Amino acid sequence: MTEAAAIHPPESRGVLAGYYTLAGLYTLSAAAIWGVNTLFLLDAGLSFFEVFVANAAFSAGMVVFEVPTGVVADTLGRRVSFLLSVAVLAVTTLLYVALAQVGAGVVAFAAVSVAMGLGFTFYSGAMEAWLVDALAATGYRGVLDHVFARGYQVTGAAMLVGTVGGGLLGQVDLSLPYVVRSALLVVVFVLAYALMHDLGFTPRRVTAAELPSEIARNAKAGVEFGWSQRPLRLLMLASFVQVGFFTWAFYASQPYLLDLLESDAVWIAGLVAAGVALSMIAGNQVVDVASRYCGRRTTLLLAAAALQTCAAIVLGITGSFWVALPALLVVTAGVGVTSPVRQAYLHQLVPTEQRATVVSFDSMVSNVGGVGGQVGLGALGEARSIGGAFVAGGVATAAALPLLRKVRGIGGPADRIVGAQAGVECSCAAYGLPAVAAVEAQPLEEHELIAAATRA
Repeated sequence: MTEAAAIHPPESRGVLAGYYTLAGLYTLSAAAIWGVNTLFLLDAGLSFFEVFVANAAFSAGMVVFEVPTGVVADTLGRRVSFLLSVAVLAVTTLLYVALAQVGAGVVAFAAVSVAMGLGFTFYSGAMEAWLVDALAATGYRGVLDHVFARGYQVTGAAMLVGTVGGGLLGQVDLSLPYVVRSALLVVVFVLAYALMHDLGFTPRRVTAAELPSEIARNAKAGVEFGWSQRPLRLLMLASFVQVGFFTWAFYASQPYLLDLLESDAVWIAGLVAAGVALSMIAGNQVVDVASRYCGRRTTLLLAAAALQTCAAIVLGITGSFWVALPALLVVTAGVGVTSPVRQAYLHQLVPTEQRATVVSFDSMVSNVGGVGGQVGLGALGEARSIGGAFVAGGVATAAALPLLRKVRGIGGPADRIVGAQAGVECSCAAYGLPAVAAVEAQPLEEHELIAAATRA
């Protein structure tokens, strides 16, 4: 058997193909509205601040439902959770169109946004947990950073197509991207029902009466396991700070850049969103290359965070579209770097039983920041200026840097990347290829975490 075949058994290649296909199509569907969402809500009669109240309601929905839906994935199964996500998202997207048609106000949009957040939470922990468990069950021995980076490249390409297509459709009618999104989600549901099966994880059947206590028990264990580990807690707090700005910045950039360009062409917003997708793919490629060699995950996290802070401030200070656009793309390229690295780090420390729940809790903490960021920066953008809000948000992201430096101080196997070129083109061959570098790795024991933490 060749080395490549040992790392990528045929069964694992099937899992990877299924993951890339479903994640790509899901993102293609979701991204159809991302480039025009702010413009759609403004056209529906909401003010700039009300747009971000509705968006914050979406984030609040994710906060409320992240852990319960993660527990659903850890009990009823990842497949069930994913199918629920697709169904809820399709229905709530059509409700957005209906609300715009009747001229509903911010309260109605916020209520549907909460339900839309529920749909995304069924997806967030389930898909990653399904992938990692299935790869472990099929004998995959590659590096998780590489898998996640490739996955983000696929979803980035899907976002590119979705946002460009959504922008072009929005130029005709701003409701068309929403209708197309719902239609695509029907296709995703059918494919997932046929192709996605739980591997390496056995769903546990629970009755309706048992479900609340099961959710409470598993959520408590999952949350405690994630939050009690110092490196994960620090990563979550850094994400809280960063996501609070990034979520607002993506949607605020739509009217902001059009205003700098002195244009109202919807297709330009779609092209900007496509540029964002390309920048994230570029960031993913950095991780893809870095994961082949030896290094530390915190090196990538710190470098990306520092660049994002500087670029965000430039984005708010400049009065030129041609300076603001590259600055925005640097910010989003940083997201392309940090997302797969963070996820790979997290999965080294979390066992199968709590994986979906802990991933969901991580997302919940980030979305708490998203709620505050969108409401606070939205209010500042309306009261002062959008550029001033970009500067304030960029300065706030600097708070993530000392948190990430503390994660680096903890060190440990979870911070190490031992790539395919170990012992060939790098100096960490003495590490060998430890189990923690592969998908089938077991989480660090408590005494190992305590020892590592004392070194910080």
